[in-house]
Amino acid sequence: MMYSFDPGPVELHARNVEFDWKDTPLHWIPDNPVPSNVVSMLNLLLPEGERWFVQTYNEALPLVKDEELVVAMRGFIGQEAMHAETHDQVLWEFLESRGLDPTPFQKQMEWVFRKVLGPSQDPNADVRHKHLVERLWLIAAIEHYTAILGDFALNNTWTEFNADPVMADLFRWHGAEEVEHREVAHDVATYFGDSYLKRGRAMLAVLPALLFMINRGTRFLALNDPNGKIGYTRLLLGYFRGAHRGLLPTVRSIIFATFTYFKPSFRPSQVGSTSQALAYLASSPAARAAHK
Repeated sequence: MMYSFDPGPVELHARNVEFDWKDTPLHWIPDNPVPSNVVSMLNLLLPEGERWFVQTYNEALPLVKDEELVVAMRGFIGQEAMHAETHDQVLWEFLESRGLDPTPFQKQMEWVFRKVLGPSQDPNADVRHKHLVERLWLIAAIEHYTAILGDFALNNTWTEFNADPVMADLFRWHGAEEVEHREVAHDVATYFGDSYLKRGRAMLAVLPALLFMINRGTRFLALNDPNGKIGYTRLLLGYFRGAHRGLLPTVRSIIFATFTYFKPSFRPSQVGSTSQALAYLASSPAARAAHK
């Protein structure tokens, strides 16, 4: 189905979703343990990362004089806070209850996002401001990938492979909201310092860091899978097989999407479809239940 119509300006708001994990197996895509673990790995990365988004935007918000941007930022903050809370629940109500303790990896993520990427403590106000702007550009670069993954979540083959509907809805709800608010981070970063150099520099820092954390998180799940350790060779084969089946993004698609970010004419609206995202949010079981 094509979603070509333009819904116009969208007012962002958090949806107070809830999920019931009691019937969801650890390998929630049947007969596909590696794709299941690769997607589940995002539950390890997202809570601390999205709390960092919220903290950074709350730091920036008092400095923004554009009322329209302020409204968008508040909507973004609300959605990201709900994402962090929901994925944090998955860690303890889903992963831990199925025999996989996420604590060691979570401590690493806390160190990265609270210590390494936390606010500057420099006594010089100009230094603190420059540090804030750099973090805003890092968020814009990360949000490029969350929009890509959100678009993938809305256009994959999970349903054809009988994926657990609750876990599929979690990632599709989240992905739809990433597509819905995909322009905010770029607009905020350019408001504080519109610079092609800063944009490119942020992406060059984010790409290797994300690849490292994704690889580390996936290996953590593979080595601690209570159903049996998954070795590196099996992990790679499982990834490429999953990507071929449409269960995971292909390496080629990620590389292509990365290059688009470096085009001078790049706009986040070029990734995904707002109308498709809104259509899913109108039909998502969790999002619909949140309105009742």
